[in-house]
Amino acid sequence: MSVSIYCVNTKTTKKVRVGSTLGEIYNAFEVNLPYRVISARVNNKSEGLNFRVYRNKDIEFFDVTHPSAMRAYLRSLCFVLSKAVHDLYPNGEVIIEHPVSNGYYCNLYLGETLAFEHVLKIKARMQEIIDADIPFKYIEARSEDAIALFKKYGMDDKVKLLQTTGALYTVYHQLDDMIDAFYGCLVPSTGYLDVYDFVKYYDGALLRIPRRDNPTEVSDVVKQKMMLDVFDEALNWNSILKLHNVGDLNIATARGKASQLINVAEVLQEKKIGQIADAIAQRNIEADGVRIVLISGPSSSGKTTFSKRLSTQLICNGLNPVPLTLDNYFLNRDKTPLDEHGDYDFETIDALDLELLNNQLKALLRGEEIKTPIYNFKTGEKEFSDDRTLKVDESSILVLEGIHALNPMMIPSLPSNETFKIYVSALTTISVDDHNWISTTDNRLLRRIIRDYKYRGYSAKDTISRWPSVRKGEDKWIFPYQENADVMFNSALIFELAAIRDHVEPILRQVPRNCPEYAEAFRLLRFIELFNSISDKEIPASSLLREFLGGSLFRV
Repeated sequence: MSVSIYCVNTKTTKKVRVGSTLGEIYNAFEVNLPYRVISARVNNKSEGLNFRVYRNKDIEFFDVTHPSAMRAYLRSLCFVLSKAVHDLYPNGEVIIEHPVSNGYYCNLYLGETLAFEHVLKIKARMQEIIDADIPFKYIEARSEDAIALFKKYGMDDKVKLLQTTGALYTVYHQLDDMIDAFYGCLVPSTGYLDVYDFVKYYDGALLRIPRRDNPTEVSDVVKQKMMLDVFDEALNWNSILKLHNVGDLNIATARGKASQLINVAEVLQEKKIGQIADAIAQRNIEADGVRIVLISGPSSSGKTTFSKRLSTQLICNGLNPVPLTLDNYFLNRDKTPLDEHGDYDFETIDALDLELLNNQLKALLRGEEIKTPIYNFKTGEKEFSDDRTLKVDESSILVLEGIHALNPMMIPSLPSNETFKIYVSALTTISVDDHNWISTTDNRLLRRIIRDYKYRGYSAKDTISRWPSVRKGEDKWIFPYQENADVMFNSALIFELAAIRDHVEPILRQVPRNCPEYAEAFRLLRFIELFNSISDKEIPASSLLREFLGGSLFRV
C-alpha cells in the first residue's frame, strides 16, 4: 500500500510506502537544502525525521537554520549532555538554566567544585556518545507508568510536571540506557550533532550551539555578565518562593497560593524598580547630574509600563521625570526604508528621524520649549499641534523609551555622564524541568500575540508571521547594545505564563490549520498547556503584565 506525499520544497507529489519515515521520504524526493535536514513540517505540524506517515500528507523539510529544526538539534544535544554527566558522575546532576552568551548556561552539581577538568571530561564523553551514532528512541506510555519510571530514577521535576498536567499518555525518550523527556522532536541519532562545544563559564558551563547563519560553525561566545547576574538574581527570587520548575508552580497554585505568589513577585519587582530610581538619584548627587534616562529592550518586554513605574519612583526621590517615546519619531512613511522583501522596515534605526530627535533634545536641555510630535501609524506621518509643547527645567529628567535607546548612533552628541541607560527584557527563569528551559522569546511572543489581538487588530497568524522579521531586527539593532546598560531589569513574572494561558489559548486556536503559522501556534498551545491556569483578577493594575492583558493603571 502507498500514500501520496506533496513535498513543499520541490512542489512535486510522489507515492511512498505506508509507514515510511520522514527520513526515507526526504531521500525519495532528493530535496536540496544548504545544510543537513533535521526536521519537517507535516500538515503544518513540526515532526522529527523518525515520524512515520500512514496517510496523505503535505511535507516541508527544514535544515538546521530553521527555528524548529534548531530546537530539535538543541534538545538532542541537551540529552547527550545529560547522559555524559550521568555516565561519568552517576550521582551528579546537570541543570540547563537559560540562554546567555549565544549558548545555554548549565549548573553542574558533581559533589565537588566544578573545574575546567570536569568540563573537559564531560565534553570528551559527549563526543564519544556522538561518535557512536546512538539512535534516540520515542516511547509512548500511560502517564502513571511514566511517573513510576521517573520516580525510580529520582527525576522528581518530571514527576511533578506529569502529576499536575493531567495527560493520560505521555511520550518520553531513551538514549542507550538513559531515559529523559523533551517536549518536541529530536534528531534521529546522536551522529547528527556534529557542531557544538562545552566550555567552563563563570561558576558553571556553557553549552555552545551552531550559528544560525552558518551552522557549520559554533556561535561566538559573547560576554554577557550583566545578563547572567540578572538571571542569578531572579533564580534567587525563585528560591525565596520555593519555585524552580513548572511542576512546582502548578502544585503551589493548586494549593491556593496563587495570590501569595502574585503579591510577592510584584513586590520584588517594585523593589527592584525602586532601587534603580535610587541609583539615578544617587548619580545626581555624586556627579554632574543625569539629564536623560534611556530605556531600551526588545519587543513586548514591557518598556512602556516600566518607564511609567520608574517615573513614579523618581518622583518619590524628589525628581521630575518627563516622558518621551521614540515611537513618535519615526520618519514619515514615504521616507521609511524598505527591507530585502520590499516591506517597510520599522526595526532599523534608520526608520527614525534622528535629526529631529537630536535637535529637540538639545533644545530641551538648553531650556527651550519644543513642539513634540505624535506619529500617526494610520497615515504614516508625524503630527504636531500647539497644545503638545514641552519644556524642562534643571530639576527635570527626560525618560526616553524605545527599542533603539541604547544604540550609540541615536544621540551621539550627548555626554555619557548625563545619561542613565536601562535595558528591559522578559528573562524567564522558571523552567519546564531540569533539562527543559523556557525560551524568553516564547514568553515575549505570547505577550505580543495577546496585545496585538486586543489592541492592534492583529490575529495570532499575523503576529506569528511577522515575528521572524522582529527577531531579525532585535538581533541586529537591540541585543548588541544590551551590555552597554548601567542596569538591566527583568520584566518577567514567575506566575505570568499561568495567568496568560486563558487569554492566549483562544487566540492561538483561531490560526487556520492550512497555513504555515499553524505549526508555531500548535507548538505554543502545547507549551502553554503545561501550566495550570490562574485567574488574573488579583494581578494589580500597576503590573507590567497589565500592559498586555489589559486593565493597566497606566495609559499604554
